[in-house]
Amino acid sequence: MLLEFLRAHTALAPVPFVPEVSLFQAGDPIALWEATEESGTPQPPPFWAFAWAGGQALARHVLDDPDLVAGRSVLDLATGSGLVAVAAARAGARPVTANDIDPLSLAAARANADANDVRVETVEADLLDSDDRYGVVLAGDVFYSREMAGRMLPFLRRAAGRGSLVLVGDPGRAYLPEGLIQRAVYDVPVVEELENMPIRRTTVWQVTPS
Repeated sequence: MLLEFLRAHTALAPVPFVPEVSLFQAGDPIALWEATEESGTPQPPPFWAFAWAGGQALARHVLDDPDLVAGRSVLDLATGSGLVAVAAARAGARPVTANDIDPLSLAAARANADANDVRVETVEADLLDSDDRYGVVLAGDVFYSREMAGRMLPFLRRAAGRGSLVLVGDPGRAYLPEGLIQRAVYDVPVVEELENMPIRRTTVWQVTPS
């Protein structure tokens, strides 16, 4: 059922800033948003159907510098489409875990991993109060709301304190915290209907324990 919905509303296409990776992406964002709301059961917004700027920047960064993740365990937190998880797997990370609380997101992540011939494990859970260890924690576009940022940052700082390399991709969202270390800056093509602009200047940041 989840895969049927996904395939009915998306098409497999290369990611604009990461053309080595193809994703099932929505061609009409507004129509998909409406279809999700009218599906008959409450659904989170279809973040899984788009290659958001933060994820594209992180994926580009990892593929351009595979030594960041190669041979290390990776958690892609709030995975959305699974783009960052797929990029990490392509860069040699093992194992790669894609995490989200949305079942459709994880169905998309599995479908996108299969389409790119990589292995990605999925976990449907809220991990933000957990303390599992990963070599690398990656998170794209997670500071878009006060509530999300307030829960996300403590988890990321704890992970960094346990020795994880923690990288986030952010295009200047309203609740981006201070005190992060800039790693790279990219001009990323985005869906103009969602971002009100065709390009977003997007930064990859490293999170430290404090």
